[in-house]
Amino acid sequence: MSDANGPVESGGSAEETPSASASPGAAAGAGRHVRVVLVDDHRMFRTGVQAEIGQTERTGVEVVGEAADVDQAVTVITATRPEVVLLDVHLPGGGGVEVLRRCAPLMADAEQPVRFLALSVSDAAEDVIGVIRGGARGYVTKTITGTDLVDSIFRVQDGDAVFSPRLAGFVLDAFASTDAPPVDEDLDRLTQREREVLRLIARGYAYKEIAKQLFISVKTVESHVSAVLRKLQLSNRHELTRWATARRLV
Repeated sequence: MSDANGPVESGGSAEETPSASASPGAAAGAGRHVRVVLVDDHRMFRTGVQAEIGQTERTGVEVVGEAADVDQAVTVITATRPEVVLLDVHLPGGGGVEVLRRCAPLMADAEQPVRFLALSVSDAAEDVIGVIRGGARGYVTKTITGTDLVDSIFRVQDGDAVFSPRLAGFVLDAFASTDAPPVDEDLDRLTQREREVLRLIARGYAYKEIAKQLFISVKTVESHVSAVLRKLQLSNRHELTRWATARRLV
């Protein structure tokens, strides 16, 4: 892939080829299948990616949706529940990081997780670190070949972390140089689901909205809120919001 407006390349330099295992042909030949959503604000680029990797019988990749901005992306991803999302970093409406933030409950779904692979023309450190911290499983640049992109998609589906080699080194360095955050004993008392409910309550979501976001019942949301209040020794959602805001969890 040459740039944000160009088609997918059929070849590329070894520098931009993620370290890979099986080829996409082998993956597809073994009966593998992955459902993918393309998120990029350049229609011609999405068309090029679709043409290169979306021949399902050959590649095993089925493109089930496309989006050009943050709102479209969240809507399409929520509706189709793909295994992997190819996500551009720079999007109208808040960028790839905002998509990740709003899709956090889908990423946390233990039974049917939606995983994200950033695919961008940018190799800037702040872009890479931003989406990785947001929950993306990897980051490859648009110079990647179609063949290696298919392989990367299957690896992300399997839960692997995938980076273009030139990016992997400084990603590791960036995280290694970051001081570990202090342990928050109060937060550690909460389960992962209780933390999700906590964040949504603190953002002002109603119980019905939380239930819809997390694919659970309103009664279950109420139970989680009661548990959070009890564990944190708080009295109401207003105190809970202040607590979460003070810890920058919102």
